[in-house]
Amino acid sequence: MAGKPLASPRSQRTRAALIAAGLDLLFDRPIDAIPIDDVVARAGVAKGSFFNHFADKHDFAAAVAAEVRLEVEALVGAANAGIADPVARIAGGMAVAARAAVEQPRRMMALLRSMAPATSQSHPLNRGLKDDIEAALAQGLIRPEAREAGVPYWLGLCQVLMMHLIETRPSHEEAARQLGDMLLLGLTGLGAPPAQAAALADAARRARIG
Repeated sequence: MAGKPLASPRSQRTRAALIAAGLDLLFDRPIDAIPIDDVVARAGVAKGSFFNHFADKHDFAAAVAAEVRLEVEALVGAANAGIADPVARIAGGMAVAARAAVEQPRRMMALLRSMAPATSQSHPLNRGLKDDIEAALAQGLIRPEAREAGVPYWLGLCQVLMMHLIETRPSHEEAARQLGDMLLLGLTGLGAPPAQAAALADAARRARIG
């Protein structure tokens, strides 16, 4: 069976321009407050081009969020390379999210405004977190309740922390302190060993964000 035909360079450029416009516009407004006319005007493309790529505004917002989330997941993978302990890997994901919120607030706000469809355990972008939670469960490192609630719980903490850092724009030292505090609360909430949660939180507080 033939695969899906590759998009033409022109089509790829149009889609990239639309995504870039979304990243810009979603920093200030939720998708429901952004007319498609504003998107295509910012992208510099014809309105019909929008519907060649996206079914509607929510499909568009999900595509913008997915692009940024893929970038974040790549950063998480790089940060966790060589780390076997699943609790430390879970903590590493939050640290990457906090750093991204401080260093790339516009892109992360666009992600946060469009995260709702990507919070389920079955979503492909949550595979890494789900695997780490399952590994921690298999080793008896976290509470059994995390089997169903762990992914949305941890994503929720990360999202709230990112939003808070974007809104308050703390110093690098204060951002690190807030990350450490959230890690301590979040990891103990998962049921991680208190000593390990405290050690990971202390390490985050000592690390410079930004």
